[in-house]
Amino acid sequence: MKQFLGKVLYFLRSMRIQVLIVFLMMGLVPLYIFSIIITNAYESKLVSQRVDELQSYGTMISNLVVSSGYLVDHDSEEVVEEAAQIAEIYQGRIILVDQNLRIIHDTYGLENGKTVISTEVVKCFNSDNGKYINELGEYVQLTMPIINSNKQTTDGVVIMSFSTKNLHQMADAVKRQVYIILLILTILVLLGALLYSTLLARPLKQITSSINEISQGDMSVKLNMHGFSEISSISDSFNQMIDVIRNQDTARQEFVSNVSHELKTPIASMKVLADSLLSQEGMPEEIYREFLGDITNEIERMTKIINDLLSMVKMDKNTSQVEVVNTSINDLLEQLLKRLRPIAAERNIELIYESYRPVMADIDETKMSIALNNLIENAIKYNYDDGWVRVTLNADHKFFYVTVQDSGVGIPEDVQDNVFERFYRVDKARSRDTGGTGLGLSLTRSAVLLHRGSIKLYSKEKEGTTFTVRIPLTYVP
Repeated sequence: MKQFLGKVLYFLRSMRIQVLIVFLMMGLVPLYIFSIIITNAYESKLVSQRVDELQSYGTMISNLVVSSGYLVDHDSEEVVEEAAQIAEIYQGRIILVDQNLRIIHDTYGLENGKTVISTEVVKCFNSDNGKYINELGEYVQLTMPIINSNKQTTDGVVIMSFSTKNLHQMADAVKRQVYIILLILTILVLLGALLYSTLLARPLKQITSSINEISQGDMSVKLNMHGFSEISSISDSFNQMIDVIRNQDTARQEFVSNVSHELKTPIASMKVLADSLLSQEGMPEEIYREFLGDITNEIERMTKIINDLLSMVKMDKNTSQVEVVNTSINDLLEQLLKRLRPIAAERNIELIYESYRPVMADIDETKMSIALNNLIENAIKYNYDDGWVRVTLNADHKFFYVTVQDSGVGIPEDVQDNVFERFYRVDKARSRDTGGTGLGLSLTRSAVLLHRGSIKLYSKEKEGTTFTVRIPLTYVP
């Protein structure tokens, strides 16, 4: 039973079923209610029109009774014939009552001479303008006073009872036609709702199918859905996501290949150098030093690759924890520049530091050091000899800003959106020569985002690059 209920709930949660239910509720329920209101109003209108007609005839009979003196001498063929004719036309009965509540004429001939005991009749004698209408099943009874306009008195009462059966039959016929039309509309709306819900759910099925194909390793999937703007937007976003995943996968494969090559090459070099040292005896000291220096350089290259890999894992936004301490950003930048000046001096690159004010901020010093060090080190590596690198620090009441500007080779405009991606390298050959692994800017952006900050890039080829980092002074988890 529980499993059955689960299947029912799953079925009802389907967007297609819910759209179908909404269509039926919004399209048919108001239509049915409106139809009932209209048909009932039509039926009431028929009865109301019949009552209006009877009132006109009742007034005519009253005037005829007064003018003929029928209430006094009870002798007027015109009154009798007129009453009989009207009663026959409307399939009803007309009774004339005098001031003594005595029936002086009954078109059925059943109550002549009898006394009428009726609340409506009594009220007619007490009110000159009283008209009383009672609906009795399939009959309508109209009670009207016979007013003598000369004496301004009520001389009698006309009681008119008429069948409304034919009116109800007419209304029922109209209702049957309306119900047939409603049934046809229900079928059309149901078919339209099924078709529309199917068309609405089809793109989602395509997305689900595409996701399943991707989960099985097919990265060539592309969506090309049109129609609703939201569906087109989902299609475009999905394709962008696939492009990003494909690029990430390609970059990751390239990175694995590059790292394998980079690790394999120094290991092979060290093995050759070590074998050479072991195979030859009595080599001069300077050759030993040269070989050991080469081995040290290869070890440093391997260490750089491994450190970048470890930093990438530690800087992962989903798993990283920020150890925030109120730190002097001025001192942090001075320490970084002190460590990097020897590297810049090797190529005669001038390091310029400009600080507009003392800045204290809540940061994770280790992660922020990695981020800023990567920016400054890249500005040195990808610069021209005898160039310059300018580091600027400023702050306002809410943020501090670090700008790293260089006179270097610049970054092509068409790849500037990719430089923050993991494993991406603008010039793979040049990056390998400088020891780059394609992780530096990705690590920098991760560190900045962990501090709830932002980083912007402006660059022109052969004219230099400017990175601007904005970090809140107060860290908000």
